[in-house]
Amino acid sequence: MKLDLRTSTLAATVAVFIGLPLLLYALGDFPRRSVLKEVLSVITLLAFMLVLGQFFLARSNAAILSLFKPQQIQRVHKYIAYSAISVLLLHPFLIVLPRYFEAGVKPLDALITMLTSLDSLGVVLGMIAWALMLVLGASAMFRMTLIKRFAIRYRNWRYFHGTLSVGFAGLTLWHSIELGRHTDLSMSLVMAALALVGAVPLLRLYRDAIAPARSQETATPEGAK
Repeated sequence: MKLDLRTSTLAATVAVFIGLPLLLYALGDFPRRSVLKEVLSVITLLAFMLVLGQFFLARSNAAILSLFKPQQIQRVHKYIAYSAISVLLLHPFLIVLPRYFEAGVKPLDALITMLTSLDSLGVVLGMIAWALMLVLGASAMFRMTLIKRFAIRYRNWRYFHGTLSVGFAGLTLWHSIELGRHTDLSMSLVMAALALVGAVPLLRLYRDAIAPARSQETATPEGAK
């Protein structure tokens, strides 16, 4: 029975985070471009959807924890996270990549123009999100080194990692809504709903875990007794 439930959970996950965005993309009412541009857009879209899916692999999701072993969840989390972040880190360059095969503005000139468009809220949000993503990926990759170097408790690093992930996802979502070619109303609502459903329980879990620790630290000797 549990094997069937696991299979159903995996199928539902693929349907929500891959099938649904692909369906909305296919039904979206926007002008189609070259095959290369559309493929790059879809890859970027799915990468962000998989980032949102990471919230559902967190400790706040009791259902997942009851079905799969922590080692399995952590392994899947790492594979998906590093793959998705790698794609999103290349996002600015993937935008101008098709310029190599088109006449007109050179790719490097297009990239410079895009990155210096500071009057565009979407561009500024994208740059901040990109910087947060770089910190997020680097701090995850070298977490053990950072924990030993600065004598950080693993639990505290986990809080930092989760909170930074929420901030990154929020800014990226805002950036996508502002500038995304394929983030129409339906796609935006789905992304926002998944972000809220995944991130809010995680933040609530952190809040409930941190509050008692703070109370204990600030307690007077008499109160501690």
